[in-house]
Amino acid sequence: MDSGNLASLVAGLIALALVLNRGSWLPLRNVVTIAHEGGHAVVALLSGRKLNGIRLHSDTSGLTVSTGKAHGPGMVFTLLAGYPSVSLLGLGGAWLVNADLARQMLWAGIALLVALLLAVRNAFGVLSVLVTGGALFAVSWFATPAWQALCGSLLCWFLLLGGLRPLSELSRKRARGRARDSDADQLARLTGAPGGLWLFVWFLIGAAALIVGGYWLLLMPQV
Repeated sequence: MDSGNLASLVAGLIALALVLNRGSWLPLRNVVTIAHEGGHAVVALLSGRKLNGIRLHSDTSGLTVSTGKAHGPGMVFTLLAGYPSVSLLGLGGAWLVNADLARQMLWAGIALLVALLLAVRNAFGVLSVLVTGGALFAVSWFATPAWQALCGSLLCWFLLLGGLRPLSELSRKRARGRARDSDADQLARLTGAPGGLWLFVWFLIGAAALIVGGYWLLLMPQV
């Protein structure tokens, strides 16, 4: 195993520890929420809905408000987009890191955060986006290419793994009847398909992204 493979494997293990440990997961989950709400926002705009704003809360929950038809494909795709967006961002980032484009991946992340910032409507949300963007900027501007690749790999692993944990959290909440307005339950009311089916679809997407993205990351160029 060369240094690039080993560095990415270590980054993956660190990311796994960050996701599984409650003390680190609680603050870092804000990054997952940013990606989740960003997915809702992008798909809402692409489906022709009007984006009214995004709110990110200190309990790591979030809310994206858009106006348009209360039913139909646009609303369905908007609700569907949140959970997979986290894993798909990790997958896209993994492809860039594998292509030796870690710095470009970091700058793409910064650009997405700047666009998201324009839609955020509360102080904590602004702070969360600025802190996340500031961290990416610091790595992209001051770190060496080797450290940029390593940090990019760590971020991708975190998104790929962190995209799955909220699904297990949502499943437990639904089992206790505490998530009646979750994305899955809203989709169930709109489509007639059970909420558990949507959870399963999201899990399949996340698992596939983790397998493919993890493979790309473990083949990252030597650092």
